[in-house]
Amino acid sequence: MDFNAVFQDRFDAIERRISLVLNQLDEDQVNWRPNASSNSISNLIIHLYGYVNERIGMGINNKPFSRDRDQEFEAQFTTMPELLEAVNTLFEELRSALSNGNREQTNLEIYIQCAAHLSEHMGQMLYIAKIIKDEKYVTTSVPKKKPND
Repeated sequence: MDFNAVFQDRFDAIERRISLVLNQLDEDQVNWRPNASSNSISNLIIHLYGYVNERIGMGINNKPFSRDRDQEFEAQFTTMPELLEAVNTLFEELRSALSNGNREQTNLEIYIQCAAHLSEHMGQMLYIAKIIKDEKYVTTSVPKKKPND
């Protein structure tokens, strides 16, 4: 089994779904926090950017990276271009690590943990977008059947 191809497919699907959510929202919506103890979509993307650059960039690709994890969760306003760049960069970092392919077995656990972490926070982003868009939300996966279907 080609584990790198499996993870690449999974990461591509997560990136596609995050991009679909971002394309439905404006900057105020991606920076909206349901309450003071919850995160905005912006916080979650900035957090995933830090997480991937620390775990994959530093841990696998041997790139220097400095991270302030607590700052990732502070109230902040991030522009849409900044968020799109962060999403693109974090998934490029994953693609770069997967393309090396020579350390597949030693990095398998890191990739599994990363895929789970990305999926967890993607789910939070989808939920926030559904709250904001309500009936206007366009699903990023298989749509639910309508009553007359």
